[in-house]
Amino acid sequence: MTILASLAIPLAGALAIMLAARISDNLRETMTLITSVALAWNVWSLLPAIMAGDRPEIILFEVIPGIEIGFAIEPLGMLFAALASALWIVNSVYSIGYMRGNNEKKQTRFYVFFAFSLAATIGIAFAANLFTLFLFYEALTLLTYPLVSHKGDEKTLRSARVYLGVLLTTSIGLLLPAIIWTYLVAGNGDFTPGGILAGHVEGPALGLLLGLFVFGIGKAAVMPVHRWLPAAMVAPTPVSALLHAVAVVKAGVFTVTKVIVYIFGIEHLFSTPSSGWLLYVAAFTIIAASLVALRQTNIKRLLAYSTVAQLSYVIMAAAILKPLAEIGASIHMVAHAFGKITLFFAAGAIYTASKKTEIGQLAGIGRRMPWTMTAFTIGALSMIGVPPTGGFVSKWFILAGAFQADNYVAIFTIITSTVLNAAYFLPIVFIAWFGRETEGAGPDHGEAPLPIIIALTTTAALTILFFLFNGPVIALEAQIFGGPSS
Repeated sequence: MTILASLAIPLAGALAIMLAARISDNLRETMTLITSVALAWNVWSLLPAIMAGDRPEIILFEVIPGIEIGFAIEPLGMLFAALASALWIVNSVYSIGYMRGNNEKKQTRFYVFFAFSLAATIGIAFAANLFTLFLFYEALTLLTYPLVSHKGDEKTLRSARVYLGVLLTTSIGLLLPAIIWTYLVAGNGDFTPGGILAGHVEGPALGLLLGLFVFGIGKAAVMPVHRWLPAAMVAPTPVSALLHAVAVVKAGVFTVTKVIVYIFGIEHLFSTPSSGWLLYVAAFTIIAASLVALRQTNIKRLLAYSTVAQLSYVIMAAAILKPLAEIGASIHMVAHAFGKITLFFAAGAIYTASKKTEIGQLAGIGRRMPWTMTAFTIGALSMIGVPPTGGFVSKWFILAGAFQADNYVAIFTIITSTVLNAAYFLPIVFIAWFGRETEGAGPDHGEAPLPIIIALTTTAALTILFFLFNGPVIALEAQIFGGPSS
């Protein structure tokens, strides 16, 4: 019942938001906050049982023999659901300040589809099999389209069509055939420890099936199926935060990791030479996206390409095939979520307070917006991997796993990308704090509205706290991969 409630709460919340909007904006936003808190409370109530080794599941019904709609909770899904539900609370607080501060239109539709998107996210996290996951994966794409196209102008709609087109084309053209292939050879698509394909798919066919999954899961933004992500930056900043930290891209790397662990099986997959290409594709995406980010002048586009690179850290870590690196992949999902949502919150705060969107306009802005730029600095340091931030912890585990495996490609990639991360983030931090302020800042320009500041300082604090208190995440994920439990 708790699993079903996790799906029902955001759906009921969406209805409550629509009804409340007829009465007042304040009530509508109150219902948004109540729904987000209720979802987090419900999801997090499952955590002690999962930590203790329980694996609750429920099968709703069988569509055709062997294909069911069902839900089951394992450590990876628990981590994703807990992360998404908790960050929805912070994002809701931020959204109130941002949507009001910028006098955005269609605010009720925004909050309703945000709630719908969280229901789809929870469905992905708790899916018991490939069929259920595919249904909610597609639902998330369709439900986030109105959020990406929120502004409604021609440029926005054109970019939103790229977003929708790439994600639907990859999922229907590549992911769906991969799922059908899996059901045909294995007889089911259940997520099973150790995988279900051993003895069914071997040799070059295994590498081909892996390719269909990895490139079919377009939300993971592995090059060359990454164009949807920069295109989606036309959306309001709370949506960008949803895309990059709370739901969409995390759904991508979560799905890739879950398929590798529970469908292929790590040992079976990486004992086959035809799967070795995954490491190189992930490494290429990390370096190439970092180089593209280095050339960006728009803040949100820089953050978008930074996300493309950071996501492939998770995929590369999964391909290293060492417990430390596998745990590092899970930790990086959390560290990246805290750090990247902070960066997007800060970018939105800057836009709300000063309407600045370009990096060159940020000179001296730290003196006018100290809370915002302190949070941005913390988020940037986490993306680079500097202690005491969460990004340092995840990179430490991934790098340790790479050394364990004597994987020099991964070692080189991590070191090089860290240098590139520093090269595009540190100049922004420097000019914001020490640059000479550009003209036109305006005497009344200061911090963004209070809800925005509360949200971004909260996520910045979480970025640092995760450096200090990451033991529960390590213990949870160690149940899957083995390795250290504390």
